[in-house]
Amino acid sequence: MSKKKPGTPSSTIALNKKAKHEYHIEERFEAGLSLLGWEVKSLRAGKAQLVDAYVLLKNGEAWLLGAHITPLSTASTHVIADPTRTRKLLLHKKEIAKILGKVNQAGFTCIPLALYWKKNKVKCEIALAKGKKEFDKRATEKERDWNRQKQRILREANV
Repeated sequence: MSKKKPGTPSSTIALNKKAKHEYHIEERFEAGLSLLGWEVKSLRAGKAQLVDAYVLLKNGEAWLLGAHITPLSTASTHVIADPTRTRKLLLHKKEIAKILGKVNQAGFTCIPLALYWKKNKVKCEIALAKGKKEFDKRATEKERDWNRQKQRILREANV
């Protein structure tokens, strides 16, 4: 097995940073993504956003809505590119049934967390999540600040 070269870029294409602030992540799934050629070229250039994206379950299938893939001017000259089109998520039936069962329960939702490369395929990490209340968000922020301050204190003590 060859080691990863230090100069190679990360396999992550896009992250949904807002999701960890807004939701309690319960369970994660890896889904394939059905894409067109111009979308793959745009993803190679890193032109994707998952900020307001969500997963819709309909007719036993999972769909990614609201994900924005900006078309490249050179790659999509012969097609009319829709940057926010609905894209199909490729999951096993058991996974879809499990997600559907949880989403039908009160408070659960399904959100995309990240887009990344796995070998030569684009994968989407989706999660079952529960929405945070305002006091949960403040508590999380307070804990993060305290951990940061602890690290500073330990670093100064070791110097």
